[in-house]
Amino acid sequence: MTGKEDRQLEAVAKPQDSGSNPKTPADSIGGAKPKDARDAARRIWTALGRNRKTLILTFVLGVFSVAGSSIGPWQLGLATNLLISDDYTLPALIRQLLIVAVIYILASGFNLLQAWLINDLVQNMGRNLREAAQAKLTRVPLRWFDSQPRGEVLSRFTNDIDNMVQNLQQVASQAMLMLMTVIGVLAMMLLLSVPLAAVALIAIAISLGITRVITRAAQPKYTEQWRETGHLNALVEETFTGQALIRVYGARDRVDQVFSEKNDTLTTVSMRAQILASLIQPTTMFVTNLAYIAVVVLGAFQVLSGRLSLGVLQAFIQYIRQIGQPISQLGSMVAQVQSALASAERVFELLDAPEMSSDSKEEKQLETSVAGHVRFEHVSFRYLPDQPLFEDVSLEAKPGQMLAIVGPTGAGKTTLVNLLMRFYDIDSGTISLDGMDIALLSRTELRRAIAMVLQDTWLFTGTVHDNIAYGRADASREQVIAAARRCHVDDFVHTLSDGYDTVLENGGGGLSQGQRQLMTIARAFLLDAPILILDEATSSVDTRTEMQIQEAMAELRQGRTSFVIAHRLSTIRDADMIVYMENGNVLETGTHEQLMDVKGGYWRLQN
Repeated sequence: MTGKEDRQLEAVAKPQDSGSNPKTPADSIGGAKPKDARDAARRIWTALGRNRKTLILTFVLGVFSVAGSSIGPWQLGLATNLLISDDYTLPALIRQLLIVAVIYILASGFNLLQAWLINDLVQNMGRNLREAAQAKLTRVPLRWFDSQPRGEVLSRFTNDIDNMVQNLQQVASQAMLMLMTVIGVLAMMLLLSVPLAAVALIAIAISLGITRVITRAAQPKYTEQWRETGHLNALVEETFTGQALIRVYGARDRVDQVFSEKNDTLTTVSMRAQILASLIQPTTMFVTNLAYIAVVVLGAFQVLSGRLSLGVLQAFIQYIRQIGQPISQLGSMVAQVQSALASAERVFELLDAPEMSSDSKEEKQLETSVAGHVRFEHVSFRYLPDQPLFEDVSLEAKPGQMLAIVGPTGAGKTTLVNLLMRFYDIDSGTISLDGMDIALLSRTELRRAIAMVLQDTWLFTGTVHDNIAYGRADASREQVIAAARRCHVDDFVHTLSDGYDTVLENGGGGLSQGQRQLMTIARAFLLDAPILILDEATSSVDTRTEMQIQEAMAELRQGRTSFVIAHRLSTIRDADMIVYMENGNVLETGTHEQLMDVKGGYWRLQN
């Protein structure tokens, strides 16, 4: 993104402070939540207005274009007067017509160049919006993702931005020219005949009043239309990803019924919005036609009485048509503007979503060699203020230890490691790494020291090599293959069509669940971080593969601190310390033998 484009978006609104979190220049398009369509329009206009040189140039080109279009009918009227006058000669008439032709050619050229510049401005704004939205998703907390339907977010990211940009692109240049045309034509009308110009002014006032009334009624309908579009997209995305379960449980009819209901709702609200907006154009055309008739009748009487020339009347007839065209176009333009503003509100709501807390201004750096000594001291945390979860949790993992975290579903096992990763910030207490409060570290610095494997596998569209090297883009081919061999990935990679260069699509749909899990483990192995987190990492592999992974993990854990969350208690009996959690609290800690002797929660879980 160029510096010019950065400045273009700076004044849209003040972005939320994210401390030392990296930002792209386009992030400044965020800010205070838009209060209504006017606020969204202000932010869009400010974004476009930051590129002042281009905007001034488009204004000047528009003035020249409108000036040519306004002078043209007058010059054509002079040609008519010349034709019926006593001074008529063919060369003089041809010369006057050539002047008219040159005026219209220049006006069209200025109009084309102005439209090109406006489109360039709007398309750049759309690109910056997409970049800002992408950057925003890296700064919102995980709890925001937990509360948002993925399809709804995607709809704002794609449909709403595209709708906003496409409509603004069509409207921006037309709106400027329309306003200039009305001003220019009115000026010429007033110079030629005040009574006939008054007819045009009355028609404009009536048309604007009608447009204002209908616009106020239609705007909420457009907002509702794009909200329902987001809901429908969320349902489609959910249906697409859950297609296997839908078929297994015979839920197709129920899904079709829900889809039909949401589709009908979207159709209904869309029709209401379009019907209201479509009333503007025919109404304004009717008013313009009445003005046209009035100009013809009144002008004819003035010509007969000798107070107006035939050429001037001809020019006025062209002017009333010329001024009627932008007014009649107002209907379709208003509909486009309302649709764009409704989408803009939704886009700005995404960009204004609450962000993660800022990294500390007293940010510190980890030592070059991280030992991996982790301590939780009196940590408290709640997802919701009125729902207690972690209350005064304390535990310690010394360098090189394997810490196994067990407990019933909902005990808070995954939350514990999420707090260590700073996916969420604690309410009170301290989590330290090698004696340093992790709140004083940037999230990027902290996470470089941790490798994590989740129960849910995630593979992106790319080669096997690139998926394994995701955390170390600079890893050599030999390093990738070595990690793959240690995790038994190399065994099945050679059965693929292009080996490590095989392109995986749809999240690795051509692989089994176990093979995808092995690849995510190999990815973590290659990262070679001092701290390892395994959240149900072996839950999706068979017993034989799990034994192979356990052997590799035992070797990998040498000199590394490991946090292992597992439901298969047989896999963590050799852990240096087992942490039993229940209802968000650490109730028991010790080795397998020690906890079995206590005959508490861990003992009950084993039995």
